[in-house]
Amino acid sequence: MASDAKTRILVTGGSGQVGDALKHTLANLGDIYTPGRGDLNLADPSSIRNVMLEFQPRWVVNAGAHTAVDRAESEPELAFAINATAPEVFGEEAKKIGAAVIHFSTDYVFDGSKTTPYVETDPTGPISVYGRSKLAGENALAASGCAHFVFRTSWVYGATGKNFLLSILRFARVREHLRIVSAQHGAPTWSFDLARMTTHVIAGREDVVTQSGVSLAEAVAPVGGVYHAGGSGETTWYGFAAQAIDDLRKLEPETKLASVEPIATSEYPTPAKRPVNSRLDCSKLETVLAWKMPEWRDSLTKVMAAIRR
Repeated sequence: MASDAKTRILVTGGSGQVGDALKHTLANLGDIYTPGRGDLNLADPSSIRNVMLEFQPRWVVNAGAHTAVDRAESEPELAFAINATAPEVFGEEAKKIGAAVIHFSTDYVFDGSKTTPYVETDPTGPISVYGRSKLAGENALAASGCAHFVFRTSWVYGATGKNFLLSILRFARVREHLRIVSAQHGAPTWSFDLARMTTHVIAGREDVVTQSGVSLAEAVAPVGGVYHAGGSGETTWYGFAAQAIDDLRKLEPETKLASVEPIATSEYPTPAKRPVNSRLDCSKLETVLAWKMPEWRDSLTKVMAAIRR
């Protein structure tokens, strides 16, 4: 498993949307290891410790998570094991070997009652098991004392895997009419944009190490912590769906696609509550780490083109 490469990067969740993108964007930075579920069980601390001991990564990019928001309501123990305990264990093991951890979190750590975009210092108040488990993971990672970044993101989608965009496009081809919630506000985030941002951050910290001769922990310390990293701009789930179908209609004018109707949240009840406001202010990311997340419509255009190919 291990190699002599200078920069060993452990990526969890390699079969997921963000993890898959990371395998491509990180390829030039070092030796990338993306263990499958048979090699790394995020619900088992001993499995995590064994992988950390054997691979000895310089960076851990934790893209793996329990992301089934509604199912988490009925299996909170598993959600907390993967979303809270696993980051804690990664942090503890990273601290021992001088590694740094990049961890992805979520807009669901907020209750959604704020009327403007959330900044990193706003009070948290998750209203679902998923949100509480992700917030616990943030806190546990910070308490471990390791060098780390936490990137809260929202509405992640991509050209592959299981996500809202691909579901909507599939339904649009086979149904005459779709009804989509229009009262929840946020911004879709392309998984590849998150992966490119992560690669930028790692490369930047490694440049500091090389140029200043400091340790990785010392390079991360001045800028580490929590950041918001979601797509720029804002929309609703209805707006996202309508834009995607409109884009598909332009790409496939001969295809008959469903019409889209906005509905209230109460018309589509779910086991887990969703924040009404999921908008994230990402200005800290741009100011401190020199990265601006692309406008969500621009990214959607690229994804739609990729899907068509």
